[in-house]
Amino acid sequence: MPDQTAESKPVKPPVVVKKYANRRLYNTESSSYVTLEDLAQMVRAGRDFVVYDAKSGDDITRSVLTQIIVEEEAKGSHLLPESFLRQLIGFYGDSLQGVLPRYLEATMTGFSRQQEEMRRGMEQALRPFSLEEISQRNMQMMERAMNLFSPFQGRSELDALKSENAALKAELSALKAKG
Repeated sequence: MPDQTAESKPVKPPVVVKKYANRRLYNTESSSYVTLEDLAQMVRAGRDFVVYDAKSGDDITRSVLTQIIVEEEAKGSHLLPESFLRQLIGFYGDSLQGVLPRYLEATMTGFSRQQEEMRRGMEQALRPFSLEEISQRNMQMMERAMNLFSPFQGRSELDALKSENAALKAELSALKAKG
């Protein structure tokens, strides 16, 4: 679920959904009946909602969210590994039962934050460049490559080596003439 920060748009109050005895879900904001899939889409879109039993007024949001997970798993999504489900069931009634929800929530919040950071990083890395920017980068790379492969950095060094070579040849010729 996307993290709402102070920089983002203002957070809307949660949508109130009423569940009737016939198991139908009624969205009071849109004045229409909705399905569990509609509620799943709201979660994915970052839209918060609460579900109340229409008769008793009890908050049944947790059980409806659990129903959504069961339906997603039944469709073949298999987000939750079997070993995780077994471990989770094992924690019911355990002394750590009170700690686990906070731990899982903190872990999922951290995971969501890292996922969002990675998504932003990928978008920045893949953003299109202007032709001018690409050509400038290509020129810089070519200049660096030429400097790496050029044994002499400047023309003056080459000229100095040529004149030193000529002087050595002259000296060698003079030594041969004497000898």
